[in-house]
Amino acid sequence: MKIFKPFVIITGALLLSTTLQSCLDDDDSYESVRPTALVTVSPNADGSFVMHLDEKTDLYPSNMSTSPFGKKEVRALVNYDEEAASSAKASAIRRVHINWIDSIRTKSPILAPVDNDDIGNDPIEIVKDWVTIGEDGYLTLRLRTLWGYSNIKHEINLLSGVNPENPLEFELRHNAHGDAALRHGDALIAFNLNDLQHSEEVLKIKLNWNSYTGKKSAEFEVGMRNTAPANPQYNKGGDLSVNIQ
Repeated sequence: MKIFKPFVIITGALLLSTTLQSCLDDDDSYESVRPTALVTVSPNADGSFVMHLDEKTDLYPSNMSTSPFGKKEVRALVNYDEEAASSAKASAIRRVHINWIDSIRTKSPILAPVDNDDIGNDPIEIVKDWVTIGEDGYLTLRLRTLWGYSNIKHEINLLSGVNPENPLEFELRHNAHGDAALRHGDALIAFNLNDLQHSEEVLKIKLNWNSYTGKKSAEFEVGMRNTAPANPQYNKGGDLSVNIQ
């Protein structure tokens, strides 16, 4: 059984929670639509799945036997209720009842090509928020930029190999593909860093990006789930599709 949000889903996007709250007069209604947590949905070989709340805490769904996202491991927003028979909240294993779950666009870094003009360098902002976080080997970001009304897909990529002296330095690149800059809108995207070679429980990475006020950089601490394989593999990445309503 697949359980999804009980309201209009914007693919890869998150509307401001304050906007939701202003539209809901009933506190219980707000509790039912707001996300309880940001998790990693990790499928098992038998089709079942577990949700990693962080590097040390796992959530086991009591009302879903298979992942709605198939065999893909993705980051997701979820609204759940703790099972009464579950262990104490301090426990690393907790059983939960999923009310709704919605995936976040999840991808891996790509190696920076010599000529990367086609990747784009349109301005974008990183929003300081509870969902902008490094945990479970993922860097999850809440982003803000300008969107049009034409449903043009914006492409977001995380480039590695941008600094030969620091393999943990990355560049966030945004390609609006000519979309008209008409109104601000936010989106979520997650990057899987678990394939990076490392031996640390926490990686300190540097991130550079082009903002609306010029070049910016920031350091993020990313809690890692476990050590990576010897030969990291990177995928080609993909598009981030957002339709602001």
